[in-house]
Amino acid sequence: MYDSEFSKQSVMFDDYGPEPFVVNIDEATKQNNAFRRALWTGDNLQVTLMSIEVGEDIGLEVHPELDQFIRIEEGSGITKMGDNKDNLNFQKDVYDDFAFIIPAGKWHNLINTGDKPLKLYSIYAPPQHPKGTIHETKADAEASE
Repeated sequence: MYDSEFSKQSVMFDDYGPEPFVVNIDEATKQNNAFRRALWTGDNLQVTLMSIEVGEDIGLEVHPELDQFIRIEEGSGITKMGDNKDNLNFQKDVYDDFAFIIPAGKWHNLINTGDKPLKLYSIYAPPQHPKGTIHETKADAEASE
């Protein structure tokens, strides 16, 4: 049975890993206004929430040792990937309810091309960021690297 009251509750943001955890991921993702927020960090997997402002991007990056899954809950953008940071030859438009997977070793970026914040969640395997990571802005994220 689906509990509609639970599905609309405000999320108390914290990093709940590595304990068992249940959340309405759609609501949590839409309620998050931080550029990046670790929601659950375990030994082998991490879930982060992101809010990318209009015209901003995640930033061109590569994860040599991990795979990444991203699902768009709200907004629109373009994802770009490639074997070389100067040749992102894979490009796809993404919208609400789209998901994409970034294999380890692929250079990638996601750009918000819409007219509202791009709300997404990302799953890293293994974890990418320290437990409890919160970057309120992209500048905060860049400063921590």
